[in-house]
Formats: sequence, structure tokens, C-alpha cells
Amino acid sequence: MNSSNPTATSAPTGSGTTSTEQIRRQNKLRTNLFLLRFIGPTLLIYLVYVIYPIFATFYYSLFNWNGIQAEKTFIALNNYSALLSDKVFWMTISNNMLLVIASVVTQIPLGLIMALILFAPLRGMRIFRTVYFLPLLMSTVAVGILWTFIYDPMFGIVNKLLEVIGLSSWQNGWLGDPKTAFIAVIVTICWQYTPFYMILFRAAISGIPDEIYEAAEIDGCSGWKKFWSITLPLIKPTIITSSVLSVIGSLKYFDLIFVMTAGGPSSSTELMATYMYKQAFSKFNMGYASSISFTMFAIAFVVALIILAADRSRDKTA
Repeated sequence: MNSSNPTATSAPTGSGTTSTEQIRRQNKLRTNLFLLRFIGPTLLIYLVYVIYPIFATFYYSLFNWNGIQAEKTFIALNNYSALLSDKVFWMTISNNMLLVIASVVTQIPLGLIMALILFAPLRGMRIFRTVYFLPLLMSTVAVGILWTFIYDPMFGIVNKLLEVIGLSSWQNGWLGDPKTAFIAVIVTICWQYTPFYMILFRAAISGIPDEIYEAAEIDGCSGWKKFWSITLPLIKPTIITSSVLSVIGSLKYFDLIFVMTAGGPSSSTELMATYMYKQAFSKFNMGYASSISFTMFAIAFVVALIILAADRSRDKTA
């Protein structure tokens, strides 16, 4: 009877497979719901305070609006066309790019050097760690005020030091001269944020196993060879991450510039963020300020993608 009715034996197998798939789907759904309980609050905050403002900013950039009254006049992309003919805006882009280059070229190498110094077998390393980290602990407003006094043309340390070493002809009103103001501010920014990258590199170097260095020493590898062959390749992901953070942070930088120079003199230190602030809260041109803000986001997003894509292409060709 069993051999004469083959469908009787195949039915349980099909139903068993179906039930197994249903159980897997139910388990997967339960797992996703369980994870959503933990991710949900953070995801909601991210959507409300990060994703939504991006779309809202683009929406407001399509209007002529003062930011106070409810009435808004739809002008499509006129704000963006006005940006293309705004000389001050192009100057802010140039300043931001200079800040990006200065930050990447200065902060990341100095941060790596400072991190390497902390691993040197020298006395007083705890004091150096505190001194190196101190600028990052200070408020940006306090740093801005401090360096404003340092650059003071009458009583500042910089001009006094030049006078002591016999270079009085080099004395200058550093923040009041359009030729030197931006350089002076860049020095302050690098001084404050280099310790941040020092921390990242120190953590990355600490994560390298000692066995790798011991094996290299057995093979006769010296200090510099160990750095170029072991340390530098293994902290490459940290270098890429630091570069992206430096680029994005420089493109949207605001606070220290606003405290020290407010974008002056003659817009020589004006950045996209400070220009956006003035358009929004000084001239009450909220639509135009929104177009500047969305352009900032677009530039930072594209540059970050280019850096990551370049790194991936290098990994594929390596």
C-alpha cells in the first residue's frame, strides 16, 4: 500500500519544509523586533535631529523668507542661482578649502607625532599627556578669547616675543590685517584640535599587538622600519577616519572664527558657516541662509564620499 500511493509520503515532507520556513521567518521577525527596541530610540533621535533638518533646510531654501513671519514666497532655485554670483560666498568656499588643507596637513601629522612621543620611554610622560590634552579640554570661546589676547598688537605675547628677539619690524595687528588674520586663526584651530587626533592615534597604536613588534625585532627591524612597515599600515583606517573627520569639521567650522574675527576683516576669515549665520540672524534672510547651509552639506557629503571611494580603490588595487 505504501508503494502504491507515493503522494502520501511526499505530503508530510512539503508541510515540514513550509513549517520550518515559517519558524525561521518568525524567529527572524522576533530578532528584528528585539533589536529595534534598542535601536529604535537612537534611530528616532537621528531621524528627527539629523535627517529631517537636511530635508527641511532644502525646503526652506526654495523660499524667500525672513524666518520670523509665517508668510513665505516660493522662488524655486533662485537662492542657489544668487549664490553663484555672490563673491563673498565664493570667498567663503575658498577659505573653507584652505582650512581643510591646513587642518589635514597640520593636525593629523602633528597628532601622530605627539602620539608616538607618548610611547617613548621618557620620564614625565604623564605631564606631557596632560599638557598635550589641555587645549581640547578648554571651551572654544575661552580659546578664542585667549588667543585674541595673544595676538593683541599692543600687549600680545606674539608681538612682545618678536620685540625681544629683535624682530620688531615683523610686529603686526595679526587679527586686524586681512593678510594675516586667516593664518592666525588657522594656527589657533590647529592648536586646539591636534590633541583630538593624538588621542585617536594613541588608541590605534595601543591596539597593535606587541608580538608583531617583537617578531620584527627578531628579524632585525629598526625603529623607523617598524614604524613604516608595521605601525603606519596598521593605523591606516584611523588615518582615513581622521582625514574624513578633519575635512567635514573644517567645511562646517564656525565657533572659533566667530569668536575671534566674526568673519572679518573685509571677509578675509569668512567661512560658509559664519556667512550663513549672518544671513540668517543678522539680515534675516532665512531662505538664502538655508541655501548656504544645504550647499555646505552637499560639499561635505561629496568630499567625504570621494575620500572613501579613493581609499576603497587603493585597497582593491593593492
